[in-house]
Amino acid sequence: MATIAAIVLFVLAGNWQHRRMLQKEALRAQIEAAAAAAPVPLPSGIDDWRDWRFRHVVVTGSFDADHQILIDNEVRDGRAGYDVVTPMKLADDRVVLVDRGWVAMGPTRAVPPSSPPPAGVVSLRGRVDIPTKHYFELGDGDVPEGPVWEHLDPQRFGAATGLPVLPIVVEAVEGPGGEGLARDWPRPDFGIEMHQGYMLQWYTFAAMAAGLWFWFALRPWLRRRSR
Repeated sequence: MATIAAIVLFVLAGNWQHRRMLQKEALRAQIEAAAAAAPVPLPSGIDDWRDWRFRHVVVTGSFDADHQILIDNEVRDGRAGYDVVTPMKLADDRVVLVDRGWVAMGPTRAVPPSSPPPAGVVSLRGRVDIPTKHYFELGDGDVPEGPVWEHLDPQRFGAATGLPVLPIVVEAVEGPGGEGLARDWPRPDFGIEMHQGYMLQWYTFAAMAAGLWFWFALRPWLRRRSR
């Protein structure tokens, strides 16, 4: 009975990992299709932006340099730096956060790098991303003082600045404002191989449990029958 319970548990765990793997594969296919689609103007009237994640869009507006922030602890090729995020006011008065690119940290954290945005109305192409709302942050959770933030949270940014920001960020790919900034955005890691490995591991445990039961329970009986 214990062996049967263990086999059922291992198979159920393997099946769950298999379902998660299929879900991640479907998500990867959806995101790759969105990334391959032709860029379109940033749509309006969207309540759920999940279907737009990694979709390429074109945004046109003016940057708000006074509310620009730097997202700390961003590492590229082993170098510490910041993502430069600047709100852009669109023609319809909406505000979207634009990640203009990555800049390396200077000799000291006491002096953040200067990456002013271009003035006037500009147009650029970027991909839509949805910052996570689940993050761990040191301190008491108050709004950071100064331009350096640990995490990019549009809702928190909007509450701190009073700007009606959208719940997304546009990661700039082409267009003005990228001078001296890196825009080689990494592809998301879906963890498909991890789920596949765990699935095979649980199924192996089930097969081992069955094999061991046959070995210890049936082998003596087979030996007696052979005499």
